[in-house]
Amino acid sequence: MTKKGLFVSFEGIDGSGKSTQARRLADSLTARGYQTVLTREPGGSAGAEEIRALVLQGDPDRWSAETELLLFTAARRDHLERTIRPALAAGQIVICDRFADSTRMYQGLSRGDLRGAVDQLHELMIGQEPDITALIDMDPAAGLARAKSRQTVEERFEDFGVTLQEKMRAGFLALAQEFPDRIHVIDGNRPEGEVAQDVLAAVDSCLP
Repeated sequence: MTKKGLFVSFEGIDGSGKSTQARRLADSLTARGYQTVLTREPGGSAGAEEIRALVLQGDPDRWSAETELLLFTAARRDHLERTIRPALAAGQIVICDRFADSTRMYQGLSRGDLRGAVDQLHELMIGQEPDITALIDMDPAAGLARAKSRQTVEERFEDFGVTLQEKMRAGFLALAQEFPDRIHVIDGNRPEGEVAQDVLAAVDSCLP
């Protein structure tokens, strides 16, 4: 990859397995000789990781959706400047666990109609979309149970309960219809290896 990198994102509700699939994809592509950068949101750079602790920990009502939107966008801008764009410029494959689609859902849809504000701020401050997005579709109750079983300190969104997860799943599927050329819906209610095969097949179509 000498001219242009490839930007791959993973999306889905909490507990959908996207983090595992992102790691598996990075391992598969690295084994095939590609230079890969595995990163995540919020986070992926020093400043963005500090913001991650603010938005993913604490009481569910710690921030309003509007404040979250500003925090997530600030984290994404730092991540973009310091990690994503330099890697793409170097011809590497960037594999990101969540990107702007999560903000379109969790802040734009979750607790009010902020989608317009999300898109305006994204256009103004980010201006970057993945080349391809793997949406791991998962049963909300099963995904939430999996997410809660991890018992980490980063459970602020999981603490909103299954109702939010159901709303987010429907929203992600609608988003896939909005961006059908970019977002590939992959059934996550199957063994990990089968999901990984479908992810790799989707990404293969974009590789040089």
